[in-house]
Amino acid sequence: MPFETVPSEKLSSAVVHQIEHLILRGVLRPGDRLPSERELSERMGVSRPSLRDAIADLQARGLLDSRPGSGVFVAEVLGSAFSPALVALFSQHEDAVFDYLGFRRDMEGLAAERAAQMGSDTDLKVIDTIFAKMVAAQGSRAATDEAELDASFHMAIIEASHNVIMLHMMRSMYDLLKQGVFYNRQVMFRNKTARAVLLDQHRAINAALQARDPLAARSAINAHLDFVETALTEHLKAQRNEAIARQRFEQELLR
Repeated sequence: MPFETVPSEKLSSAVVHQIEHLILRGVLRPGDRLPSERELSERMGVSRPSLRDAIADLQARGLLDSRPGSGVFVAEVLGSAFSPALVALFSQHEDAVFDYLGFRRDMEGLAAERAAQMGSDTDLKVIDTIFAKMVAAQGSRAATDEAELDASFHMAIIEASHNVIMLHMMRSMYDLLKQGVFYNRQVMFRNKTARAVLLDQHRAINAALQARDPLAARSAINAHLDFVETALTEHLKAQRNEAIARQRFEQELLR
């Protein structure tokens, strides 16, 4: 018979599997600090030697990073999603910006549909809580805070879709966005009219999700990213026009 005795799982292996699962599901994110050895061993109900073995295994595989004097952190594993050369190429060509937005429209539309159908009540509470923070941030007129909350809102939708491949792929894409590789998000939040429109669009996305209406959620995502694309097109055109105007002005001074 093709069956063998099933060995009992080592405690360190169980710890490894639990931490792997938390990283895979996006509960533990790159840069997150793990609790102290004592606290973590107590929480997980394992001995410190078993915990150390598990941490060493995860470090050897590049999932955790030990920083002397600071602790153990989830490694920046997403940095390998795109090579430095490709990131540089993205940043140098406008075409990449609009391809990026098209990609987001497709992926986030699907994620919003999945979140409306498959997200738990707690997933939707997270999204609603972030939206409430967006409302408060608009009142303080903090463009940086609004841009950060915008990214958090969209990532919460991705997380609520419960697809780990989409989660890590889109988190990597958002990491590049935060670095300004595709465009400066804060530009969108410096215009009073645009800020009000953006908040209304996020309100529509949130409302569709809370109502668990997948088609309305996708439609709201599409409307939002269509607006972003149009606004960026106008911004880039204005920049080009200003550059030409400056050249004309400099030439006029020479006449």
